[in-house]
Amino acid sequence: MGDPKKHRKKYSNPVIPWNKERIEEEKLLLKEYGLKNKKEIYKADSLLRKYFSLSKKLVANRTAQGELEKQQLLDKLTNLGLLKPGSDLSDVLGITINKIFERRLQTIVFRKKLAKSIKQSRQFITHQHITVAGKKITSPSYFVTTKEESIISFVPSSDLSNLNHPERIISEKPKKTSKPHDKKDKNPRRKRVVVRKGRKPRQTQKKNKK
Repeated sequence: MGDPKKHRKKYSNPVIPWNKERIEEEKLLLKEYGLKNKKEIYKADSLLRKYFSLSKKLVANRTAQGELEKQQLLDKLTNLGLLKPGSDLSDVLGITINKIFERRLQTIVFRKKLAKSIKQSRQFITHQHITVAGKKITSPSYFVTTKEESIISFVPSSDLSNLNHPERIISEKPKKTSKPHDKKDKNPRRKRVVVRKGRKPRQTQKKNKK
C-alpha cells in the first residue's frame, strides 16, 4: 500500500518527450487556459485516459454490477458537464482535453467575466476571493459541476465584490487611428539641411567642373 502520508503521482509523463506537434499543442493550451506548467496538462490527460479505459471495460461488462457502474460513470460525467444528458458510453471517447479545461474553476470565472484575463482569474482564486456555493475554493483546477456553475461569486468581505472596483471594470481597448503619412519629397536628389542649436546650417559646396 505504501506510506499513507506520501502523495502518489497522479499523472504520467509523455512516452515520447521530444514530439514537436505535442509541444506546440501544449504551448497553446498553456496560453489559452492560463496554466502554471505542463504538469496540469499531464494530469488532465491522465484523467481523460482513465475515463476512456473505464468506458471500454464497461462496454464489455454485461452483468448487473457493470450496468450499475456504467450509469454511475455517465451520471458523474454529465454532472461535471463533460457529457450531455442521455449520452452513451460511446460518447465518452469523444471527450477532449479542452472540455476538461473548460470545466475548471479558473476558466469558468473568466468566462463569467469576473476577471479581466485568464491569469487574473487564477490570481483571484489563489488569493481566496472566489466562493463556490458559499465555500472558499483556492484551487484553480477545481472541477465545477453544472449545479455549482451558477453560484460562483466573490467573497462578500472581499473588496472585489464591489462592481466599481478598478480590477473589475473591463475597459475597451482604444481603436488605433491611422496617422497621416508625411509627404514624400518630390525631388529625391535634394538634400535636407539639418539645423543644429547654436550653429549655422552647413552649405554644400559645388565642385568646379574642369
